[in-house]
Amino acid sequence: MSNIRLPAVAGLFYPDDARTLRDMVQDYLDSADAEGTLPKAIIAPHAGYIYSGPVAASVYARLVSGRERVRRVVMLGPSHRVPFYGLAMSSADAFRTPLGDVPLDREAMQSIADLPQVKQLDAAHVQEHSLEVQLPFLQLMLDQFSLIPLVVGDATAKEVGEVLSRLWGDEETLIVISSDLSHYHDYLTAQKMDKATSEAIVAIHPDEIGYEDACGRIPVKGLLHQVRLQGLDGELVDLRNSGDTAGSRDQVVGYGAYAFSRCAVA
Repeated sequence: MSNIRLPAVAGLFYPDDARTLRDMVQDYLDSADAEGTLPKAIIAPHAGYIYSGPVAASVYARLVSGRERVRRVVMLGPSHRVPFYGLAMSSADAFRTPLGDVPLDREAMQSIADLPQVKQLDAAHVQEHSLEVQLPFLQLMLDQFSLIPLVVGDATAKEVGEVLSRLWGDEETLIVISSDLSHYHDYLTAQKMDKATSEAIVAIHPDEIGYEDACGRIPVKGLLHQVRLQGLDGELVDLRNSGDTAGSRDQVVGYGAYAFSRCAVA
């Protein structure tokens, strides 16, 4: 493969040394509870690993029974650097992390290329961390898989849901939504906000998620619309913020981990 999307935040959000990275992620996963049904879809945070890694691991650990069953991952995350309309595909053949290359599913991407909200925009991917930081967890939890990475810009939940509907697949396909929760409030305010957002997510009430509630609110709301159509249940797996993990409590960022399946635990 000659067209590789290179890691942008290795050495910043997570270690750039393969052994150190593998050991860190594995430690997070080993500390998580792997009990629970294999989810069809998950929401995981995307901050630096020392802040959100333990929360992300709590839901990635649920993939243990899907190591050989999940062969394709559809991943959506918000754009932090490039403003644009719709959902952005990459022209790359693979995404690289220190743990190796993950091939892109070009055939699946072609199946959504006719949608007006979908475009090829490499600029949206080059420096974007929201998708990249999820990959090492997937590389440790799954044997072999292909990737459909989509950066979400200015779009509606309906437009996101339409894309997810085409890519939904069966048990071979996992949907991953990358999102943090509230940003830069004091600890108690963040706890209150994130609790309300989590309740809306688990109850599958996308209209109750506002602008300040989650940086990935658009892909989250798109997922919830599709989850409702598919009749899945939502489960809160973990809810913390940077004041609980590795930061001060003056201004914190919220992190939630959620799983969606046909028999989630209430």
